[in-house]
Amino acid sequence: MKQYASQEILLESGTNEMEILEFYLGGQSFGINVQKLREIICYDPAKRTAMPESLPSVLGVYMVRGTSIPLVDLTSHLRQRTAVAPDADARCIVLVCQFNQKVTGFLVDGVNQIHRVNWQNVEPMASLIERFRPRFTGTIHVEDREVLIVDLEHIVAEVDPEMNMSFDHETDTVSDSLELLKRENVGLMLAEDSVIIRIGIQKVLTNAGYTNIKAFADGEECYQELVRLKEQSGTEAEFLHHTRLLITDIEMPRMDGLTLCRRIREELGFKNLKIIMFSSLVTDQMAHKCSSVGADTWISKPQIPTLVELVDGYCLGEKSSVKQ
Repeated sequence: MKQYASQEILLESGTNEMEILEFYLGGQSFGINVQKLREIICYDPAKRTAMPESLPSVLGVYMVRGTSIPLVDLTSHLRQRTAVAPDADARCIVLVCQFNQKVTGFLVDGVNQIHRVNWQNVEPMASLIERFRPRFTGTIHVEDREVLIVDLEHIVAEVDPEMNMSFDHETDTVSDSLELLKRENVGLMLAEDSVIIRIGIQKVLTNAGYTNIKAFADGEECYQELVRLKEQSGTEAEFLHHTRLLITDIEMPRMDGLTLCRRIREELGFKNLKIIMFSSLVTDQMAHKCSSVGADTWISKPQIPTLVELVDGYCLGEKSSVKQ
Protein backbone atom coordinates (compact mmCIF):
# COMPACT_ATOMS: atom_id res chain seq x y z
CA MET A 1 0.00 0.00 0.00
CA LYS A 2 0.96 3.65 0.03
CA GLN A 3 4.28 4.69 1.53
CA TYR A 4 4.26 8.32 2.62
CA ALA A 5 7.41 10.24 1.77
CA SER A 6 7.82 13.05 4.26
CA GLN A 7 8.19 15.67 1.55
CA GLU A 8 4.66 14.89 0.34
CA ILE A 9 3.02 15.90 3.59
CA LEU A 10 5.08 18.76 4.99
CA LEU A 11 3.06 21.95 5.12
CA GLU A 12 4.43 25.47 5.07
CA SER A 13 5.86 26.48 8.43
CA GLY A 14 3.68 28.39 10.84
CA THR A 15 0.36 28.19 8.94
CA ASN A 16 -1.36 26.39 11.84
CA GLU A 17 -2.39 23.57 9.50
CA MET A 18 -1.88 19.84 9.67
CA GLU A 19 -2.95 16.75 7.79
CA ILE A 20 -4.66 13.95 9.68
CA LEU A 21 -5.24 10.38 8.57
CA GLU A 22 -8.75 9.26 9.45
CA PHE A 23 -8.97 5.56 10.32
CA TYR A 24 -11.55 3.26 11.87
CA LEU A 25 -11.72 1.17 14.99
CA GLY A 26 -14.95 -0.74 15.38
CA GLY A 27 -16.74 1.67 13.06
CA GLN A 28 -15.68 4.80 14.98
CA SER A 29 -13.46 7.47 13.43
CA PHE A 30 -10.05 8.30 14.87
CA GLY A 31 -7.14 10.32 13.55
CA ILE A 32 -3.37 10.77 13.72
CA ASN A 33 -1.03 13.43 12.41
CA VAL A 34 0.23 12.29 9.01
CA GLN A 35 3.74 13.46 9.91
CA LYS A 36 3.95 10.44 12.21
CA LEU A 37 2.91 8.05 9.44
CA ARG A 38 5.63 6.26 7.51
CA GLU A 39 3.46 3.86 5.52
CA ILE A 40 0.18 1.96 5.42
CA ILE A 41 0.26 -1.78 4.77
CA CYS A 42 -2.22 -4.64 4.71
CA TYR A 43 -1.97 -6.94 7.72
CA ASP A 44 -0.34 -10.32 6.99
CA PRO A 45 -0.52 -12.78 9.93
CA ALA A 46 2.51 -14.66 8.56
CA LYS A 47 4.67 -11.63 9.37
CA ARG A 48 3.65 -11.50 13.04
CA THR A 49 5.55 -13.20 15.85
CA ALA A 50 3.90 -13.35 19.26
CA MET A 51 5.93 -12.22 22.26
CA PRO A 52 5.52 -13.90 25.67
CA GLU A 53 4.68 -11.86 28.76
CA SER A 54 3.65 -8.79 26.79
CA LEU A 55 0.56 -6.68 27.38
CA PRO A 56 -2.65 -8.11 25.86
CA SER A 57 -2.81 -5.28 23.32
CA VAL A 58 0.76 -5.93 22.14
CA LEU A 59 0.36 -8.59 19.47
CA GLY A 60 4.11 -9.16 19.21
CA VAL A 61 6.57 -8.02 16.56
CA TYR A 62 5.78 -7.50 12.91
CA MET A 63 8.17 -7.77 9.98
CA VAL A 64 8.27 -4.68 7.77
CA ARG A 65 10.84 -4.52 4.97
CA GLY A 66 13.20 -6.85 6.80
CA THR A 67 12.89 -5.10 10.17
CA SER A 68 10.89 -6.23 13.20
CA ILE A 69 8.74 -3.56 14.88
CA PRO A 70 6.32 -3.76 17.82
CA LEU A 71 2.70 -4.29 16.77
CA VAL A 72 -0.02 -2.78 18.96
CA ASP A 73 -3.69 -3.68 18.56
CA LEU A 74 -5.03 -0.15 18.83
CA THR A 75 -8.65 -1.23 19.21
CA SER A 76 -7.79 -3.47 22.13
CA HIS A 77 -5.55 -0.88 23.78
CA LEU A 78 -8.36 1.65 23.67
CA ARG A 79 -10.53 -1.03 25.30
CA GLN A 80 -13.01 -1.35 22.49
CA ARG A 81 -12.60 -5.09 22.26
CA THR A 82 -10.65 -8.00 23.75
CA ALA A 83 -7.27 -8.45 22.09
CA VAL A 84 -7.42 -11.22 19.49
CA ALA A 85 -4.85 -11.62 16.74
CA PRO A 86 -6.63 -11.32 13.36
CA ASP A 87 -6.75 -14.39 11.17
CA ALA A 88 -5.71 -14.60 7.53
CA ASP A 89 -9.18 -13.60 6.32
CA ALA A 90 -9.34 -10.39 8.35
CA ARG A 91 -8.82 -7.29 6.24
CA CYS A 92 -6.98 -5.22 8.82
CA ILE A 93 -4.47 -2.46 8.25
CA VAL A 94 -1.12 -1.73 9.90
CA LEU A 95 -0.18 1.91 10.33
CA VAL A 96 3.61 2.07 10.47
CA CYS A 97 4.42 5.18 12.49
CA GLN A 98 7.68 6.85 13.40
CA PHE A 99 8.05 9.35 16.23
CA ASN A 100 10.24 9.82 19.29
CA GLN A 101 12.99 8.12 17.24
CA LYS A 102 11.07 4.84 17.30
CA VAL A 103 9.04 2.90 14.73
CA THR A 104 5.84 1.20 15.90
CA GLY A 105 3.03 -0.58 14.06
CA PHE A 106 -0.60 0.01 15.01
CA LEU A 107 -3.28 -2.44 13.91
CA VAL A 108 -6.55 -0.76 12.85
CA ASP A 109 -9.73 -1.91 11.14
CA GLY A 110 -9.45 0.36 8.11
CA VAL A 111 -8.51 3.80 6.80
CA ASN A 112 -10.62 6.46 5.17
CA GLN A 113 -8.68 9.46 3.85
CA ILE A 114 -6.33 12.30 4.70
CA HIS A 115 -7.87 15.62 5.72
CA ARG A 116 -6.07 18.96 5.75
CA VAL A 117 -7.35 20.85 8.78
CA ASN A 118 -6.52 23.91 10.84
CA TRP A 119 -5.36 23.42 14.41
CA GLN A 120 -7.77 26.19 15.38
CA ASN A 121 -10.61 23.75 14.70
CA VAL A 122 -9.16 21.01 16.91
CA GLU A 123 -10.83 21.07 20.31
CA PRO A 124 -8.66 19.92 23.25
CA MET A 125 -10.02 17.35 25.66
CA ALA A 126 -12.15 18.79 28.44
CA SER A 127 -10.23 19.44 31.65
CA LEU A 128 -12.44 17.00 33.54
CA ILE A 129 -11.61 14.20 31.10
CA GLU A 130 -7.93 15.22 31.00
CA ARG A 131 -7.58 14.50 34.71
CA PHE A 132 -7.99 10.80 33.90
CA ARG A 133 -5.08 10.92 31.42
CA PRO A 134 -7.05 9.95 28.30
CA ARG A 135 -5.33 8.48 25.27
CA PHE A 136 -6.54 11.36 23.10
CA THR A 137 -5.31 14.93 22.68
CA GLY A 138 -8.37 16.45 21.04
CA THR A 139 -11.28 16.10 18.66
CA ILE A 140 -12.21 17.65 15.32
CA HIS A 141 -15.44 17.72 13.33
CA VAL A 142 -14.89 16.44 9.78
CA GLU A 143 -17.87 16.45 7.43
CA ASP A 144 -20.55 14.73 9.55
CA ARG A 145 -18.19 12.93 11.94
CA GLU A 146 -16.32 13.63 15.15
CA VAL A 147 -12.74 12.39 14.82
CA LEU A 148 -10.78 11.72 18.01
CA ILE A 149 -7.05 12.54 17.72
CA VAL A 150 -5.14 9.63 19.25
CA ASP A 151 -2.23 10.37 21.61
CA LEU A 152 0.22 7.84 20.20
CA GLU A 153 3.02 9.00 22.53
CA HIS A 154 0.83 8.18 25.52
CA ILE A 155 0.06 4.72 24.15
CA VAL A 156 3.69 3.90 23.37
CA ALA A 157 4.68 5.05 26.86
CA GLU A 158 2.17 2.56 28.27
CA VAL A 159 3.50 -0.40 26.28
CA ASP A 160 7.21 0.46 26.09
CA PRO A 161 9.08 0.33 29.43
CA GLU A 162 11.87 2.54 28.07
CA MET A 163 9.44 5.30 27.18
CA ASN A 164 7.57 4.88 30.44
CA MET A 165 10.76 5.43 32.44
CA SER A 166 12.00 8.40 30.47
CA PHE A 167 10.31 10.96 32.73
CA ASP A 168 11.90 9.40 35.80
CA HIS A 169 15.24 10.89 34.85
CA GLU A 170 17.21 11.80 37.95
CA THR A 171 19.05 15.09 37.65
CA ASP A 172 22.21 15.75 39.59
CA THR A 173 21.49 17.00 43.08
CA VAL A 174 22.21 20.72 43.34
CA SER A 175 24.27 21.11 46.50
CA ASP A 176 25.13 24.77 45.88
CA SER A 177 22.31 26.81 47.40
CA LEU A 178 23.15 29.75 45.11
CA GLU A 179 22.81 27.50 42.04
CA LEU A 180 19.47 26.22 43.32
CA LEU A 181 18.27 29.77 43.92
CA LYS A 182 19.22 30.67 40.34
CA ARG A 183 17.02 27.89 39.00
CA GLU A 184 14.15 28.76 41.31
CA ASN A 185 14.22 32.36 40.09
CA VAL A 186 14.01 31.42 36.41
CA GLY A 187 10.54 31.76 34.92
CA LEU A 188 9.66 29.07 32.39
CA MET A 189 6.63 28.47 30.18
CA LEU A 190 5.53 25.09 28.84
CA ALA A 191 2.99 24.41 26.08
CA GLU A 192 2.10 20.72 25.70
CA ASP A 193 -1.27 19.16 24.91
CA SER A 194 -0.56 15.63 26.17
CA VAL A 195 -1.33 15.61 29.89
CA ILE A 196 1.02 12.71 30.64
CA ILE A 197 3.94 14.40 28.87
CA ARG A 198 3.15 17.82 30.34
CA ILE A 199 3.14 16.38 33.86
CA GLY A 200 6.33 14.44 33.09
CA ILE A 201 8.23 17.50 31.85
CA GLN A 202 7.10 19.53 34.85
CA LYS A 203 8.25 16.75 37.17
CA VAL A 204 11.72 16.59 35.63
CA LEU A 205 12.22 20.35 35.64
CA THR A 206 10.85 20.74 39.17
CA ASN A 207 13.19 18.01 40.43
CA ALA A 208 16.05 19.92 38.82
CA GLY A 209 15.08 23.05 40.76
CA TYR A 210 13.00 24.88 38.14
CA THR A 211 9.89 25.42 40.22
CA ASN A 212 8.61 28.60 38.53
CA ILE A 213 6.79 27.00 35.59
CA LYS A 214 3.57 28.06 33.87
CA ALA A 215 2.05 25.18 31.89
CA PHE A 216 -0.56 25.35 29.12
CA ALA A 217 -2.55 22.67 27.32
CA ASP A 218 -2.40 24.29 23.88
CA GLY A 219 -0.56 26.95 21.92
CA GLU A 220 -3.46 29.42 21.86
CA GLU A 221 -3.72 29.49 25.64
CA CYS A 222 0.02 30.02 25.90
CA TYR A 223 -0.01 32.82 23.30
CA GLN A 224 -2.80 34.70 25.05
CA GLU A 225 -0.83 34.58 28.29
CA LEU A 226 2.22 35.94 26.45
CA VAL A 227 0.09 38.80 25.08
CA ARG A 228 -1.12 39.58 28.58
CA LEU A 229 2.39 39.51 30.01
CA LYS A 230 3.68 41.76 27.23
CA GLU A 231 0.99 44.36 27.97
CA GLN A 232 1.81 44.11 31.66
CA SER A 233 5.58 44.33 31.18
CA GLY A 234 5.76 46.98 28.50
CA THR A 235 9.19 45.97 27.18
CA GLU A 236 10.80 42.66 26.32
CA ALA A 237 13.59 43.33 28.82
CA GLU A 238 11.04 43.63 31.61
CA PHE A 239 9.23 40.54 30.36
CA LEU A 240 12.47 38.51 30.33
CA HIS A 241 13.05 39.47 33.94
CA HIS A 242 10.11 37.20 34.81
CA THR A 243 10.06 34.69 31.93
CA ARG A 244 13.24 33.51 30.22
CA LEU A 245 12.35 30.47 28.17
CA LEU A 246 9.48 28.63 26.49
CA ILE A 247 9.34 24.88 25.88
CA THR A 248 6.69 23.97 23.34
CA ASP A 249 5.36 20.93 21.56
CA ILE A 250 4.73 21.19 17.82
CA GLU A 251 1.34 19.52 17.38
CA MET A 252 -1.27 21.09 19.68
CA PRO A 253 -4.97 21.99 19.44
CA ARG A 254 -5.97 25.56 18.49
CA MET A 255 -2.41 26.70 17.74
CA ASP A 256 0.57 24.49 16.89
CA GLY A 257 4.08 25.14 18.16
CA LEU A 258 5.42 26.40 14.83
CA THR A 259 2.68 29.02 14.59
CA LEU A 260 3.17 29.92 18.25
CA CYS A 261 6.88 30.49 17.68
CA ARG A 262 6.34 32.51 14.49
CA ARG A 263 3.76 34.76 16.15
CA ILE A 264 6.02 35.30 19.19
CA ARG A 265 8.81 36.51 16.91
CA GLU A 266 6.76 38.45 14.37
CA GLU A 267 3.69 39.75 16.21
CA LEU A 268 4.93 40.14 19.77
CA GLY A 269 8.42 41.11 18.64
CA PHE A 270 10.10 38.95 21.28
CA LYS A 271 13.53 38.25 19.80
CA ASN A 272 15.34 37.19 22.97
CA LEU A 273 12.85 34.82 24.58
CA LYS A 274 14.50 31.43 24.21
CA ILE A 275 12.27 28.83 22.55
CA ILE A 276 12.90 25.08 22.66
CA MET A 277 10.80 22.84 20.39
CA PHE A 278 10.30 19.58 22.29
CA SER A 279 8.44 17.23 19.99
CA SER A 280 8.13 13.64 18.85
CA LEU A 281 8.11 14.96 15.27
CA VAL A 282 11.71 16.21 15.24
CA THR A 283 13.52 15.15 12.05
CA ASP A 284 16.01 16.89 9.77
CA GLN A 285 13.16 18.36 7.73
CA MET A 286 11.25 19.43 10.83
CA ALA A 287 14.43 21.03 12.18
CA HIS A 288 14.47 23.26 9.08
CA LYS A 289 10.87 24.31 9.81
CA CYS A 290 11.69 25.04 13.46
CA SER A 291 14.60 27.21 12.37
CA SER A 292 12.48 29.05 9.81
CA VAL A 293 10.00 30.25 12.48
CA GLY A 294 12.71 31.39 14.89
CA ALA A 295 13.11 28.55 17.38
CA ASP A 296 16.44 28.48 19.19
CA THR A 297 16.74 24.71 19.30
CA TRP A 298 14.74 21.50 18.95
CA ILE A 299 14.97 18.04 20.48
CA SER A 300 12.95 14.83 20.51
CA LYS A 301 10.85 14.02 23.56
CA PRO A 302 12.83 11.04 24.90
CA GLN A 303 15.85 13.30 25.45
CA ILE A 304 14.94 14.43 28.95
CA PRO A 305 18.54 14.90 30.20
CA THR A 306 19.29 17.04 27.14
CA LEU A 307 16.21 19.18 27.85
CA VAL A 308 17.46 20.02 31.35
CA GLU A 309 20.95 20.77 29.98
CA LEU A 310 19.49 23.12 27.39
CA VAL A 311 17.41 24.99 29.96
CA ASP A 312 20.52 25.34 32.12
CA GLY A 313 22.56 26.55 29.17
CA TYR A 314 20.06 29.20 28.11
CA CYS A 315 19.00 30.36 31.57
CA LEU A 316 22.09 30.04 33.75
CA GLY A 317 24.53 31.84 31.48
CA GLU A 318 26.07 29.03 29.41
CA LYS A 319 24.32 29.05 26.05
CA SER A 320 23.96 25.50 24.77
CA SER A 321 24.89 24.70 21.21
CA VAL A 322 23.00 21.40 21.15
CA LYS A 323 20.60 21.06 18.22
CA GLN A 324 19.10 17.63 17.59
